[in-house]
Amino acid sequence: MVGFGSFGSVYKGILEDGETQVAVKVLNLSVRGASKSFFTECNSLKNVRHRNVLKILSVCESIDFQGNEFKALVYEFKANGSLEKWLHQSGNLELIQRLNIVIDVAQAIEYLHIGMGSCVVHGDLKPSNILLDEDMVAYVGDFGLAKIISDLVSTSHESSSVAIAGTIGYVAPEYATNNLISTQGDIYSYGILILEMFTNKRPRDEEFKDDANLHSLVSDVLSNHTTIDIEEIMSWSIHQINPKVKDCLIRIFRIGVACSKFEQRDRMLITDVVNELCKIRDFYLS
Repeated sequence: MVGFGSFGSVYKGILEDGETQVAVKVLNLSVRGASKSFFTECNSLKNVRHRNVLKILSVCESIDFQGNEFKALVYEFKANGSLEKWLHQSGNLELIQRLNIVIDVAQAIEYLHIGMGSCVVHGDLKPSNILLDEDMVAYVGDFGLAKIISDLVSTSHESSSVAIAGTIGYVAPEYATNNLISTQGDIYSYGILILEMFTNKRPRDEEFKDDANLHSLVSDVLSNHTTIDIEEIMSWSIHQINPKVKDCLIRIFRIGVACSKFEQRDRMLITDVVNELCKIRDFYLS
């Protein structure tokens, strides 16, 4: 077993050719919502063709040796596991790796929202649902909570009145008060993801007291017009924070804060996010 989630366990396997490695997600159908998540993933990913979205290779719907219903999804295997592991266990991602990963994820979100004809809201973006291959390319996976909310190309604020769940700390605040899901909910989660990646702090870190959270921590530091001390909010080390690196980090943090604003209308558009992050990467590498 290489992992587990809310609706089942993930195993590593090898196909009949003896070479192709796969990840097999076996649903625990005794868990409420597991069967629904199976069909949700199938429907969400059946037409997906994008470099940064995890592909389903096959599905299995049968009866096991005990006569019980059996459902499983077969995915591409990604050798470096989840982003969660790299952030909070090994903790040795370089700045350029972190930047490449957030760009990969942003491009996947852009494709899901506006690039595939129907609009897919992922609904549970977080480090454990992002996988990394041997080259540290990122793939968005686990679409068990996804919603297809339009058969047309979505607008920037495409929405639908369908209940959605998520993970505390990453789920958009509006989901707590209504059933209106939107692409902007994914943008909020993505903003928190950016802040987590570049502070290396979890959104519900034990250091946060009262109403403080990851968004407010970074926002408060950026609002200091005298001097912005970004090192005080970073729980990972960079060999040298020179003016160029500091400028890049500040710009990245501003994007994370803008994406995770409380009001939907104040959040960035995903196309703008992709463009700005690519500009930052070009500047950093120049």
